[in-house]
This record gives sequence, C-alpha cells and structure tokens, in this order.
Amino acid sequence: MLTAITITQIYVPDQDQALDFYVGKLGFEVQSDMDFGPMRWLTVNLPGQPDRAVLLEKPGAPSMSEETAAQVREAIAKGVAGGHLFFACDDAYKTHAELKAKGVEITEEPVDQPYGIDFGLRDPFGNHIRIAQMKQG
Repeated sequence: MLTAITITQIYVPDQDQALDFYVGKLGFEVQSDMDFGPMRWLTVNLPGQPDRAVLLEKPGAPSMSEETAAQVREAIAKGVAGGHLFFACDDAYKTHAELKAKGVEITEEPVDQPYGIDFGLRDPFGNHIRIAQMKQG
C-alpha cells in the first residue's frame, strides 16, 4: 500500500526565479538540483522535512511539446493552471508580516476561519499558496 506523499509538483516557467522565491522568500532549502539533459530536476523542501518536497518543474520537454508548454505557461500566468500549495505556520499574522516585508504578493489578508487563521498569496508565476495557523484541539 501507499505510505506517504513524498513529492508534490507545480509548474514554474523560470526555475532560477522560483528558487529565489521559494528559498529566498519562503525559507525552503534546495533538496535536489540535477540536469537530465532536456530537463532540470529541481526539488525544494522546508527545513527539517526532507521527506516532503516540491518539484519546481519548468513546462517543456520531455513531458510536453513546446506548443503545449506555451499553453501551460499562459495558464499559470492567469492563475488557472491548478497549482496550489498549502502550508501551516505557528503565527499567521507574524508570517504574513514577514512575507509582506520581503515583497511577496499577498492576495488575501489573514482571515479567521473555523479551522484557524489563514491568508493567501501567489508565487511570481501565478501559482496559489495558502498559509494557515490551525486551531489547537
């Protein structure tokens, strides 16, 4: 049987810019960065969580044609490519303030929800990210 989710994938048109955002602004660390000829395998993870990584995949060969890759890049930019990441934090207001100070595009201010406090943002490409401080108990 399946035992864990180990890698989640999102499309990013520029992997170096994605590294600057995910590592430089959100605090991830590079897990792997390998050149496989037509593609670069680039994964990042949160510190202390090497068993859960995000693959920052550039649309293109070998998984799709250039025509399809152009359509995917356009969908990402519109925010409709389906890229969503959900993260937890200890203090939503503090995390929100820190990210805002780093120039991160906040799309939704912190809101009290039945499950806790969360807010939304987008990466430089249009992928959606939600960060939540979950209620205890």
